[in-house]
Amino acid sequence: MTPWLTVIGIGEDGLAGLGEAARQALGEATRIIGGARQLALLPAELGAERHAWPSPFSLEPVLSRRGAPVCVLASGDPMFFGIGATLARQLDPQEMRVFPAPSSVSLAAARLGWALQEVEVLSLVARPLAALNAALFPGARILVLCNDGDCPAKVAQLLVARGYPASKLTVLEHLGGARERRIDGVAGHWQVSTVADLNLLAIECQADAQAAPLALTPGLADDCYRHDGQLTKRDVRAVTLARLAPLPGELLWDVGAGCGSIGIEWMRAHPRCRAIAVEADAGRQAHIRHNRDALGVPALQLVAGSAPEALVGLAAPDAIFIGGGVTVPGVLEHCWDSLKPGGRLLANAVTLQSEALLVAWRERIGGELTRIAVAHAQPLGNFDTWRGALPITLLHARKPA
Repeated sequence: MTPWLTVIGIGEDGLAGLGEAARQALGEATRIIGGARQLALLPAELGAERHAWPSPFSLEPVLSRRGAPVCVLASGDPMFFGIGATLARQLDPQEMRVFPAPSSVSLAAARLGWALQEVEVLSLVARPLAALNAALFPGARILVLCNDGDCPAKVAQLLVARGYPASKLTVLEHLGGARERRIDGVAGHWQVSTVADLNLLAIECQADAQAAPLALTPGLADDCYRHDGQLTKRDVRAVTLARLAPLPGELLWDVGAGCGSIGIEWMRAHPRCRAIAVEADAGRQAHIRHNRDALGVPALQLVAGSAPEALVGLAAPDAIFIGGGVTVPGVLEHCWDSLKPGGRLLANAVTLQSEALLVAWRERIGGELTRIAVAHAQPLGNFDTWRGALPITLLHARKPA
């Protein structure tokens, strides 16, 4: 297959920073599509037609000319949070050729002397600021692709609120170009309200005594969540996540989500894990929205409604957790039928009626039943005794491939 689409990464240094093959491709192009900033970097003598991306953004100007020669300009490395990766999801890789330039992340690491393999990279371009919460750990180094010139100041405020006021911040503007500039400061004393829209923010996290770092392992403390009592408690949650066994890129249905704790910790297991929380109660929906932001997974999808009706039309899941509504007619049937082959289903029961239902379902679909009983030491007069929580019965089943 002969490539008809050429994607060229261009830096702030314009044509001078491109390799010979990329410059030749631009010289031979008859139609060039890109952002206004990238197009402005091209010299006037290039004879190709120039077209800026439409607003709102759409790939239509490229995809509508599929098969005809088209050149697309991107910023830096097109395959790193760039248009090249977006186009690659729509096209056969053999239809396109890509000429990357150094990414802003590579340039930032070079300026700072940071080893890229030891750095967390996070994009806040058209993404919620709350996504940063999942990356905050004492000593962490983070490179943030900022959405605009106000982003660094907002990040500084978030760091202070989360107990990281001593964190060192470095704003790098217009990396690789004649206007490159560096601004250093500390989150708790950040004075710069606005910087150039084209910027990258480097963070060296330093926690104070008020910070409460969140572990990546399942079983966060119960007080990390806002809830009304409808919460899968810490020890049971850890056992539940261990059996659900999240893998990168997999999708979980958290049915009868309560405060969303299972779906949230599923997504915290890996940045590419996805989850849909299904909850009918409006108050609990508000708790889910708060918790997903506070715990750094704002991409968790919330579906307002009751199962099984609210499950119709959702993307097929790799795993399902049923924390509430086990006895509602049709819930188990719909969940099992919707589960991908090889997928995992885990349902919790507290009452005798729901437990009996899980026993019956085990006869039907197989799997294993586990009962968990957890007790905590609590005062009894001048002494301590064990206070047991309600025992939980778990049905864990894997759908045949």
